[in-house]
Parts: sequence; C-alpha cells; structure tokens
Amino acid sequence: MADVGIFVGTVYGNALLVAEEAQVILSRQGHKAKVYEDPRAQDWALYRSGYALIVTSTTGQGALPDSIVPLFEAIKTLGCHCELRYGLIALGDSTYENYCGGGKRFDALLREQGATRLGEVLTIDASEAPEPESVSNLWVEAWGRQLPAL
Repeated sequence: MADVGIFVGTVYGNALLVAEEAQVILSRQGHKAKVYEDPRAQDWALYRSGYALIVTSTTGQGALPDSIVPLFEAIKTLGCHCELRYGLIALGDSTYENYCGGGKRFDALLREQGATRLGEVLTIDASEAPEPESVSNLWVEAWGRQLPAL
C-alpha cells in the first residue's frame, strides 16, 4: 500500500488530533502513514515523489500556523512537484473573513508547482464542528481508498 507523510500545521492542537486520527485510519487500510507535527523540508523530501496529506488550521488573519510556515516557505523554493499526489484538510472558522485561508494557500502552492490533488479539499468549520475528527474521519477513509497498492 502507499507510504503517506501527514504534515500538520496547528495552533491549538485540533489539526494534530485530525492528523493522528488520519494516521490510524490509513494504517488500518494497510498504508504506512507518519505524522510530522513540526514538518521540515527534509521530512517533505521523503514524500515528494509519493503521497502527502496536509492537515492545517488557519489563524484568525487567514495565515498558516507557525508550525508549518517553514515547510511552506521551503516548498516555494523546491520547484516542480510533478510526481506528488496529495490530499488537504483545512480547519478554520467561518466567522472569520479568511475562512480556511491557510489550507487554501497551501493547496494553491502545490497546484502551482504541478502536484496532483487526490479528491477535493476538505474544509472543516470550527463553528459547526467542535470535534473536527468527526467530520474528517469519513473523508480520510474515502481518500485512503484512492491510494494505490504498492
């Protein structure tokens, strides 16, 4: 099955909880999955020609959390990601103007660099889903079924 890097950007821990749940689900499906709570370029390099799941929250101003900004900036300089297949879960709060802005920025960067997104971006609204994993788990199950056997 697929080897998946799960890259997390979190402020209060909700994105990390979603990522840890995703790791369990993907592992149950037979995939190898590893969570990177403070992801760096060297972690990303392991999956650049494979599969990545990005799980990130958004600050009130629509920015990425500090924990994932170094990775985001590094990806900008790496160039083509033409072999990367990825999924993205964006957490946010629709009461803010830039709802899920961090996740949307990450998605735009990867697409701009030629990566292929598997499925649609999952956006989770904190004002409607106080337990984001209750929304993300079904999405992750479906996303994991799209990954090929190795």
